[in-house]
Amino acid sequence: MANKTVSAESGSTLQTIRNLWPYMWPADRPDLKMRVVYATIYLVLAKLVLMLVPYGFKWVTNALDGQLNAPDWIAAAILGPGMLVVAYNVFRVAQAGLNQLRDALFASVGQHAVRQLAYKTFVHMHALSLRFHLERRTGGLSRIIERGVKGIEAIVRFTILNTAPTILEFLLVAIIFGFAYGWQYVAVTGVTIWLYGWFTIRASDWRIQIRRDMNNSDTDANTKSVDSLLNFETVKYFGNEEMEARRFDGAMAGYERAATKVWTSLGWLNFGQAVIFGVGMLIMMWLSASAVQAGTQTLGDFVFINAMLIQLSIPLNFIGFIYREVRQGLTDIEQMFDLLDVQAEVKDKPDARELVVRDGHIIFDDVKFAYDPQRPILKGISFKVPAGKSVAIVGPSGAGKSTISRLLYRFYDVQDGSITIDGQDIREVKQKSLRAAIGMVPQDTVLFNDTIRYNIRYGRPDASDAEVEEAAEMAQIGDFIRSLPEGFDTMVGERGLKLSGGEKQRVAIARTILKAPPIQVLDEATSALDTATEQEIQQALDYVSKGRTTLVIAHRLSTVISCDEIIVLRDGLIAERGTHAQLMELGGLYEQMWSRQSEAIEAERKLRAAREEDEMGVIVRKRTAGPGEADYPEADSGVSSSKSPDNARGFSNVS
Repeated sequence: MANKTVSAESGSTLQTIRNLWPYMWPADRPDLKMRVVYATIYLVLAKLVLMLVPYGFKWVTNALDGQLNAPDWIAAAILGPGMLVVAYNVFRVAQAGLNQLRDALFASVGQHAVRQLAYKTFVHMHALSLRFHLERRTGGLSRIIERGVKGIEAIVRFTILNTAPTILEFLLVAIIFGFAYGWQYVAVTGVTIWLYGWFTIRASDWRIQIRRDMNNSDTDANTKSVDSLLNFETVKYFGNEEMEARRFDGAMAGYERAATKVWTSLGWLNFGQAVIFGVGMLIMMWLSASAVQAGTQTLGDFVFINAMLIQLSIPLNFIGFIYREVRQGLTDIEQMFDLLDVQAEVKDKPDARELVVRDGHIIFDDVKFAYDPQRPILKGISFKVPAGKSVAIVGPSGAGKSTISRLLYRFYDVQDGSITIDGQDIREVKQKSLRAAIGMVPQDTVLFNDTIRYNIRYGRPDASDAEVEEAAEMAQIGDFIRSLPEGFDTMVGERGLKLSGGEKQRVAIARTILKAPPIQVLDEATSALDTATEQEIQQALDYVSKGRTTLVIAHRLSTVISCDEIIVLRDGLIAERGTHAQLMELGGLYEQMWSRQSEAIEAERKLRAAREEDEMGVIVRKRTAGPGEADYPEADSGVSSSKSPDNARGFSNVS
């Protein structure tokens, strides 16, 4: 079982690296490829110069100790002891300069990879189906993308610029030790490096699961945080701040435990690496010290071997760091690549063409659809929306009304039957051209956290300010916008929460007017509004729909009286169809729905009239009351006089 797990991990890692390779070596950017080549050349030069640093240390030591051998005499004769000290430091500065030049050249490569992968992920998220976005957890999703983008640059940099040159440095050290000091030094170096690498890989693999647990806890905490803030008003309505805080703290407690394990395991990893390298250095220095005492090596050789080992510890430690960072980075971005592997449910066919709207004639032909195969929603419905006419879809909740608008917009594809516009099956055309031809005024208008001008202009981004303002006038929201201190530059807040429901609907209507599509869909656009606001919005909607093919998904039947045809759905089938007058004469489901809604509207009207009458009575009594009586206006209306004046006035104000 363990072997299968390791195999699966390796397969996942290799797949992630394969996915990442096009961003490390971009095929469409030869200039970036050359930067990678130049950066690698400079890094190799830096490694070669780095090999000279211990030699400079050796020459200086032997020159000061008076134990110069033949090669050391040549160096000392040319430079002298003092200049050898200068040369030693020049080597170090040159090596650092070459490394910095490498980093500067490679910076654009890493940032290009970050940008391209982030862009691809963003585009892919918008290409996914509505089903995916209805099921997503926004907070967790944003954290996955954030971690993935941050891990890309480090992985790209380490994979291309560090692994191969570090191996080169190991080979150079082995060659130098082999030729200058014998096979024992090569053997000890090789065993030390092998043990160091083996321990680092095993320990890092152990830490990967800990890292995953930490990421999962982090994602969970962020999801709860974002979800709670998005539902701020609901939290306040029910006074559940403490419950939300406990849920968030519970998720953070899991993150705390996992993060503590990450740092603790890192301490054990670093300690184990130090022990392995320390033992290897002890053996090497013992061999060299013995050789110095025997007279077969100089003090400079002892210093040289020590300096070479210290120098070797840097790439050794770096190899451990590279492996850890790459594995942890892969862990961080594997979920991001999993997102990229999610297939879009609705795709354009390879030979899809642009939708050409001539008249805007819509036909639903025996359409069947189910979100879940076990629960069919539409069971074979057929109807037409003639060009320039309006057809309303009404029916009880769950009948499939909103599903029709989603299918027309091609958020989902029908499972049987067809939907055509001017004879063109919408599955055969490009989604972008289809949606460009349809204007949508939804039931719940969600606005961007930007200005009113931006949200109206969203209907046609290239529209001028004059066109935006004209659309606002047509949607009957111009006067309201001008009354605001910042006018069209007023920020609407998160999801447009600074505006009322009616104001948001007018903004949605204005941007649909600006889009000017030949086909219009009104998906219960007034169901969340009060009766008075609904009448005002309905006037604007009638203007938007004039001369356009219009499909109206309605909850309130009073908004569809003027439609050319009304279709009544029940249990995914068409139960009745006709004009308002015909359906009322039929005396079926539509007439029953109309009666119930009429009774509710009449009850609402009477209640509002009663409240207005009570308010007028209070005002009259205040004007005619004697001294002291005006403080208790409810006394004459049968309300207990024990109620305080403040409560009485507060009740009146609320009414």
